[in-house]
Amino acid sequence: MPVELHHIKTINQYHKIRGLGKPVHPLVSIVDYSQVKVPEEDRFKNWIFDFYLVALKRNFDHEFKMKYGQNQYDYDEGVMFFLAPGQLFGVQGDGKEPSQKSGWMLLVHPDFLYGTSLAKTIKNYDFFKYSIHEALFLSEREEQALNTIIANIEQEYQSVIDKHSQQIIVSLMDTLLAYSNRFYERQFITRKPMNHRILEKFEEILDEYFRSENFIEHGMLSVTDIADQLNLTPNYLSSLLKHLTGQSTQYYIHNKLIDAAKEKLSTTDLSVSQIAYQLGFDYPQSFSKLFRSKTNQSPLEFRKSLNLRSIR
Repeated sequence: MPVELHHIKTINQYHKIRGLGKPVHPLVSIVDYSQVKVPEEDRFKNWIFDFYLVALKRNFDHEFKMKYGQNQYDYDEGVMFFLAPGQLFGVQGDGKEPSQKSGWMLLVHPDFLYGTSLAKTIKNYDFFKYSIHEALFLSEREEQALNTIIANIEQEYQSVIDKHSQQIIVSLMDTLLAYSNRFYERQFITRKPMNHRILEKFEEILDEYFRSENFIEHGMLSVTDIADQLNLTPNYLSSLLKHLTGQSTQYYIHNKLIDAAKEKLSTTDLSVSQIAYQLGFDYPQSFSKLFRSKTNQSPLEFRKSLNLRSIR
């Protein structure tokens, strides 16, 4: 019997299904893990979030096993877990939820980062990729350093929002991730690569393609193009991705394309038609339709929302 898959698109939606109050900010939230309620029926489901999640959890019940993609995620020693938008994960187990659980979760929607340097650099951290399958273990001193940063982020977004708020919060997030990267390098000096090399290579091909802007000259990247570079048939690649992540190859291509579009909308004065043509679309209407289907906004509405946030 296939495992049920749930797609959570917004931070507000996550708060609602976990019995939390409405988030103070729609695009960034810090959650007290002790307050998170996970019904028994949710313990054998797979999940996909459209936002980043950084979690520090204490007293995580090891009767529960976490899956990341389709591989088991080792949580036995570590306390921190990192999840990028669109990644598949699940928790399975028959035990009861621990009564003394503690910790925090930082939820950040990618839209909060657009127009900032972190929108690009966050993609470079290996702990947001399937190549990492071990939780991060922290010393007491390391954990305290991260707890202090989290407290400062929470204090900032719960204060009166002004034109400096986004910059300050993003700067604190950048520091949090830099520390996490240092701690991971310390932990995994001798770590052996897992057997997700095809998935890693697939993500590398997409990242490189949109980073180099080859789509301007060659048009949109197809499933066949990627499969050829991986020396696989398109059907085999699609089946593999569906098995590992629950998503299609086209899903990943479209997500990377929307990321590239948001970057152009937030950092250039190019018209929507110019951006559409640069991204390989023959017709701007097709680009706008795809953008709205993925974001619930038109490209112009997205650009306008960035301008409004910058003057608050």
